[in-house]
Amino acid sequence: MLFNSLDFAVFLPVVFLIYWILLNRNLRIQNLFLLIASYLFYGWWDIRFLGLIVWSSLVDYWIGISLSRVTKPQYRKLLLSLSLLMNIGLLGFFKYFNFFIESFAQAYSLFGAQINPSRLDIILPVGISFYTFQTLSYTIDVYRKKLSPTKDIVAFFAFVSFFPQLVAGPIERATNLLPQFFKKRRFNYATATDGCKQILWGLAKKVIIADQCARYANDIFNNHDQYSGSTLVVGAFFFTFQIYGDFSGYSDIAIGTAKLFGFNLKKNFATPYFSRDIAEFWRRWHISLSTWFRDYLYIPLGGSRVGKWLNVRNVFIVFIVSGFWHGANWTFVIWGTFNAILFLPLLLSNRNRSNLDTVASGRFIPHIKEVFQIFITFLLTMVAWIFFRADNLSHAVSYISKIFSSSIIVLPEIRPFNMFLYLLFFILFEWIGREREHVLNHRFFNSYNWFKYPLYFILMALILIHSNGTPEEFIYFQF
Repeated sequence: MLFNSLDFAVFLPVVFLIYWILLNRNLRIQNLFLLIASYLFYGWWDIRFLGLIVWSSLVDYWIGISLSRVTKPQYRKLLLSLSLLMNIGLLGFFKYFNFFIESFAQAYSLFGAQINPSRLDIILPVGISFYTFQTLSYTIDVYRKKLSPTKDIVAFFAFVSFFPQLVAGPIERATNLLPQFFKKRRFNYATATDGCKQILWGLAKKVIIADQCARYANDIFNNHDQYSGSTLVVGAFFFTFQIYGDFSGYSDIAIGTAKLFGFNLKKNFATPYFSRDIAEFWRRWHISLSTWFRDYLYIPLGGSRVGKWLNVRNVFIVFIVSGFWHGANWTFVIWGTFNAILFLPLLLSNRNRSNLDTVASGRFIPHIKEVFQIFITFLLTMVAWIFFRADNLSHAVSYISKIFSSSIIVLPEIRPFNMFLYLLFFILFEWIGREREHVLNHRFFNSYNWFKYPLYFILMALILIHSNGTPEEFIYFQF
């Protein structure tokens, strides 16, 4: 079920009303209802996918309880290894099996031998990369004794499958989300209205920005050999905003929807395109994934506590694994490696934690130096996104090569005025709200009724106008 679909527009208010009006007095019944609603939401794509999430939940529920009963370190490690093997094994099979088979065949051909491996007709279960990492955080934290295992199977299954963030995050930690299933939840009008505002802004990002940018980005990337280098820059520019509007829009809808049911999810994006260097960008982009890799991969490898060159190794491992997490394609590996290379000068010069505050904090106008830093970081990020968007490595190389040709100085063939106007207002709104949880939470958009209500109406009208009756899938569903 898509957030931007008519199905969800019916599903959400029905679940909301039953949850608060009929089931408000019993917490356990509320949790059971959320579990049923989440399974309905997830099974809407393909009911066969439910078997995997139920199995993953059951195994990690049992492992969590077993870890609390076992004291010998070797047995505890065995249980943790079982969880890692099961979760990563399922993810590896469904997401990477064909990739590894084909890569092996290509490597074998370098020695003059040709083999034709059989591909399996595997359907990638929606959201498997997200809920796999979410359940892993539970077993790892229980193993580390940072979290006590739960014996409430309903609450645990609801935690794993919580529908607002099930399919594309944020990837919640058990230490944050799971305890919320055991606390009495009371309806709060202010929180609910703020959630509705965040849902509205998320839908605007998705439908008005991401989907409209996609029309031009897809055309240019799919036919890059027919366009000038300047037009390819436009294509990369539109994709840069497409993926941000699409993914951060989903996160906003997820967080806003969770608020309607009395839950607080972690912020997943913090205006990353206003970053002053690549290190700051990665502290602001897909925060739940970046911090997951930091806590469960980077720090166990030694983090920054080891020597400089081992630290460099750890950084490259994290970026490459992060790239590979996004998909079974060498383009994602190169994308991760490219970001590691961009990060390297900051690490070696000890400047990777220079910009921990928000740019121009307390000021509306940034300094010239900050504008320059943002511009350079944005350009480097835009180049990296070309690898992310390309169908394969040759496509990416061909695309970038044509950008740096003589045709880059000609006027782009595609220059939609309305899209540039949308982006101009979008950037302005994001800049105004860069220090808030979300844009429509800023007092500028809430102080005057004569301004905020027409703004809400305009956003809703534009969403309806650009919906075209057929909802577009979110990019991160494929991951």
